[in-house]
Amino acid sequence: MRYELIIFDNDGVLVDSEPISNTILAAYLTELGHPTTYEQCLHDYMGGAVHRIHDLVRERTGQALPADFDDVLHTRIFAAFERELLPVDGAVAVVEKLAADGVPYCVASSGSHERIRVGHRRTGLDRWFGDSIIYSAQDVGRGKPAPDLFLHAAERMGVAPSACAVVEDSPHGVTAARAAGMDVYAFTAMTPAEKLSGATALFSHMSELPGLLHGSGA
Repeated sequence: MRYELIIFDNDGVLVDSEPISNTILAAYLTELGHPTTYEQCLHDYMGGAVHRIHDLVRERTGQALPADFDDVLHTRIFAAFERELLPVDGAVAVVEKLAADGVPYCVASSGSHERIRVGHRRTGLDRWFGDSIIYSAQDVGRGKPAPDLFLHAAERMGVAPSACAVVEDSPHGVTAARAAGMDVYAFTAMTPAEKLSGATALFSHMSELPGLLHGSGA
């Protein structure tokens, strides 16, 4: 392994949550009088922290979202997770291999700690990700595309940024990883490859990732 730490994004990389959460977000914004399609949500918000939703709505409409927006959104998303969330195909096998090989790994997600844990409990990923290796945008001042979250994770894990590899699926995440001075491997299941062109390498199924991280596929 040529890296000392593998940093995983969570939504869309470990748990197949993006279709669920963006469908709910589009419906809720539309319900509030801000007509939004699923595709627009993917384009505007995928990979970003929830404050980005507030910022863009205010910028575009001059209106603030309701004070309870975050709570209502998360309640609806968590309920859907409990009904239908699954791990990303092949993600568990990748994490199992890293653990078996003794390669350190962690999560650095734009989602809240609660969102990460709900998803991990539902999918069984909590077996592989304890509290000490979960980092959220809540832990830093700025979320992705700023590099702060990835730099925070590397610092807490005791690894230099240049020795880290990030696994991401959004343009915001790729930008953040690059700004942190890290290699980044971009998963193209939800995002067109051309929007992830700044990545170190692209892959379309998790089975390809171990080879890339070891250098045999890069």
